[in-house]
Amino acid sequence: MEQRQEAGQTKVYLEIVRKLQRMIEKDKLVPGDKIPSERELSERLNVGRSSVREALRALELLGLIETRRGEGTFIYNFQEHKLVELLGSFFVLEGKTKEDLLEVKLLLEKDCIRILADLSERDPEAGKDFYQWARNHSFTDEEFFTKLAILTDNRLMERIWRTVNSYALASGSIFPVSERKHYIILAALLENGQKEEALNIYEKNIRKRVNA
Repeated sequence: MEQRQEAGQTKVYLEIVRKLQRMIEKDKLVPGDKIPSERELSERLNVGRSSVREALRALELLGLIETRRGEGTFIYNFQEHKLVELLGSFFVLEGKTKEDLLEVKLLLEKDCIRILADLSERDPEAGKDFYQWARNHSFTDEEFFTKLAILTDNRLMERIWRTVNSYALASGSIFPVSERKHYIILAALLENGQKEEALNIYEKNIRKRVNA
């Protein structure tokens, strides 16, 4: 009986977390944005304030949100987390770990390329925004691949790439910016769903000089 009750409580808690996530996505909140108060969340999610409080406490322990006394609760900017600096130092000391980290970053970027190419093949409009953005904006290597990760429409992929990229930068890995034309060509290939050609220019022209 007791185990059944605990399972029910866990199910309710997880549902509240899912509702919070959907609300954050619907409101298009980003790191640094303030989330609604407990009272407002309770009303919007149609759950008790104590349940909301428990869910928020769990999210804060996970480092996903932070409460500032007298200000409210905010989505945490994990890229500023001291853990990034700490692990960055570890990667510097552990050469093999640093190499593994770089390899994961490159694999994730190639997966982002594959995903957007597949999306564009099914829907010609999917890669159009990326190509237009690349043509009309100045950008760094990091900004280019951040934009690419976002456009995969895979939130988990985006978050993993952002985290790995932060650790890679903190570890001292260098990602030199290639010629602007190569990035634009890559974006044009993705717009047309040309996956293999896009991967080829990524490997031969954009990441060929990466210093691990």
